[in-house]
Amino acid sequence: MKLRIAREELLTALQRVQGVVEKRNTMPILSNILLEAKPDGVDILATDLEIGMRGLYKATVQEPGSITLSARKLYEILKELRDGEIELSTSENNWATIQAGKSQFKVVGLSSSEYPALPAIEREGLTPLAGSGLLALIRKTLFAVGDNDARYILNGLLVTLTTAEKKTTLRLVGTDGHRLAVAEQEVGATGGKDTPKEIKAIIPKKAAHEMQRLLEEGDGEPLIGFTKNLMIFRKSGLLLTSRLMEGNYPNYQQVIPKEQGKRVTADKAELEGALRRVAVLSRDKTNAVKVTFTSGHMTLFSSNPDFGEATEELPARYGGETLTTGFNARYLLEVLGVVDGEAVSLQMDTPLSPCLIREPGNAGFTCVVMPIKI
Repeated sequence: MKLRIAREELLTALQRVQGVVEKRNTMPILSNILLEAKPDGVDILATDLEIGMRGLYKATVQEPGSITLSARKLYEILKELRDGEIELSTSENNWATIQAGKSQFKVVGLSSSEYPALPAIEREGLTPLAGSGLLALIRKTLFAVGDNDARYILNGLLVTLTTAEKKTTLRLVGTDGHRLAVAEQEVGATGGKDTPKEIKAIIPKKAAHEMQRLLEEGDGEPLIGFTKNLMIFRKSGLLLTSRLMEGNYPNYQQVIPKEQGKRVTADKAELEGALRRVAVLSRDKTNAVKVTFTSGHMTLFSSNPDFGEATEELPARYGGETLTTGFNARYLLEVLGVVDGEAVSLQMDTPLSPCLIREPGNAGFTCVVMPIKI
């Protein structure tokens, strides 16, 4: 194999695959990427057996061939090189030579024949989506997904595509049992006559993160589709596949309280700033902050026997009876971090009932945070 490729092109490819390659090194070859030199460019693949990514990159191929190389080491080498063309060639025993100007690196690789194959994917059956819309939905729900939660299914994002009356709606749901985020919007185009009315799938958090990273690059609208056990995501010549998680997602609708509790509306930026300041003196593990709603304002209070206490009052629209409750400040801050509007409303019946958080003017976003005893 012998090819010439722009450093910027190869660096982009390596940045994209860093999150996919296996870090735990259960199989050495999974920490490698597969490079396949073809007449029309170089195909670069990465997989951890659950998630796979493939992309074709511009290169001048002098001799076709393939090899697998360490994704991390190759990335570290590329970061240190100056912009310009790089020559990549392979020799016997899976050694690769990287030549850039007066710099030369010889890297040990592994045979491409041992690399796991990605599933073959057709373009048919994929739903076109607005990239900015999908990115917003992921951003508004991914923070609530479990992280190594003992309840396996909570480590995934529930995706529901509903087709009715010539419109398709996409809804994403994330929860870890302590907070819940639901975001939905119309995605426009509908599928063909044989398109199912509703498709439900649970994708791993890692796959959703990779989709988010690819969408943040801009360029081109994505396509998404599902088979029985696979999610397919295409964008600008890139293909991302992920195994779906098996199991039943909890009935999240039961957790969302009816809109009839005591409601307080505050300025988002003011509440976020006050929470950050008061949380500095909260207890480390629980991040507990006491919140009191009274007529015309809300008060935040935290105390830590080792450091002291903090209090802050801010104006708020509230006309009900005084209500005092407690929250993990980090959970509230993560919700406020995805609210785009200037105001935010919090609504709850009793000090220990679920707190419904809405963004005035955005009916497609709902969040629920469970309070804590203080």
